[in-house]
Amino acid sequence: MNASLPDPDQIPALKTGQPTPTPAAVAFLADIEDALAAAKRPALPAPTRFRDETPVPAIGNALPIAQPGRTPMSQRATDASALILSAGVASIPLGGATALVIYVLGNADPVALAVGACAPIGLAVPIFALTRLVRRAKEAVQAAPPVIHQHYSGTVIQDQRTVNTTTRGVWAHTRNQLPR
Repeated sequence: MNASLPDPDQIPALKTGQPTPTPAAVAFLADIEDALAAAKRPALPAPTRFRDETPVPAIGNALPIAQPGRTPMSQRATDASALILSAGVASIPLGGATALVIYVLGNADPVALAVGACAPIGLAVPIFALTRLVRRAKEAVQAAPPVIHQHYSGTVIQDQRTVNTTTRGVWAHTRNQLPR
């Protein structure tokens, strides 16, 4: 059943009385041969991935990417960063002046220089700590719920009851009974 059909160009010489094949019949036989040959070839595997090569729109739902420059941060972090950078730049003239004074003097007492260098830090740390403590206390007071005073008018009925309590045993069981 799987025998291949003869090539139409190599058809044996026709005997007398046999009709000659038409070009449509020869083309049909060639198509059948191609289909049978294709059925014998292994099929290509189905694709398991897809890559979309279309460009991403400039505005839309695209994910954010890191931009050059400062990284995105909160306003408070930005302010603190600017303050730190400013303090760093401001320390350059102070350091330069100190270096100039030491160079002109020729020698200086290292202990005196260390005390002089640490004195601003020793004063600044407690000041910053107290400032932060005051700010947090202020925030705590503002976050506290408001005090509500409610005043009631009318008669108050006093309810005075005597309760007898008895507790006994290793595993205690309390029974509160109102007097009859």
